[in-house]
Amino acid sequence: MSIPPRALPALAVLLAGALAYGALCGLLFLRQRSLLYFPQPRAADAPGELLALPITGGPPGARVLVTVRRRPGPKALLYFGGNAEDVAWQLPRLEAAFPDHALYLLHYRGYGGSSGQPSERALFADALALFDRVRPDHGQIAVVGRSLGSAVAVHLAAHRPVDRLVLVTPFDSIEAVAARHYPLVPVGLLLQDKYRSAAAAPRIGTPTLLIAAERDEVIPRANTDALLSSFRPGVASLVVLPVEGHNAVEDSPRYLPLLQGFLRPDPSGEAPGESPQPPSRPAS
Repeated sequence: MSIPPRALPALAVLLAGALAYGALCGLLFLRQRSLLYFPQPRAADAPGELLALPITGGPPGARVLVTVRRRPGPKALLYFGGNAEDVAWQLPRLEAAFPDHALYLLHYRGYGGSSGQPSERALFADALALFDRVRPDHGQIAVVGRSLGSAVAVHLAAHRPVDRLVLVTPFDSIEAVAARHYPLVPVGLLLQDKYRSAAAAPRIGTPTLLIAAERDEVIPRANTDALLSSFRPGVASLVVLPVEGHNAVEDSPRYLPLLQGFLRPDPSGEAPGESPQPPSRPAS
């Protein structure tokens, strides 16, 4: 079968487009972790004491660092940060907000002096290891996860008995978020680290609070709503703060009071002065 000469230019354009698309997909596959993780070095003047957790199965001396504020007693708070966050700088505000809690802020692998490279499997394993290290000293462990850290927190709460769970600017899965940002790319086939929080949420029974920005350029509201609706009825609630921007939530004057109210041993699980929203259907 021969191709008419007049069809050759169109065929060449189509072939060039296919090659360019394939090259783009290949580049995204090879560089995906550099596009997802932005490790921050530990600053010389970073606050807090450091706890070192050995990495099971890692090379000799491999460790994950945790910024800590030690406190005797039953209450502890574990914090998992965003993908470009130096969690040590959360310590001063959390110290002021939770004076009766021991604080543990995990530096992901490759972040803040921790060994290795970040990945979904590594972050999940290190979160479980931190909980198991802390549990003998503290019977009431609250967990706060922000952005990427919300997926780490969800995984932990699905596998360990946490007391309270707070998810800040959370999402249903990285796969779903990426699909909204890159609708023409087969992200489900390319992604190695999918962070499917919505799949883990039904296993969680602890009181859970989701906090979102009114407008978030990184995590579409539909992805937060999809996560919310994945929890069992009565487990999770959502508070939307009237701020614009993915990183604006923690700067809201209502943010820390909201955390304080929810993490108090209040049987209702609601923060004073707020009206959490019930689970809703994901937006289309």
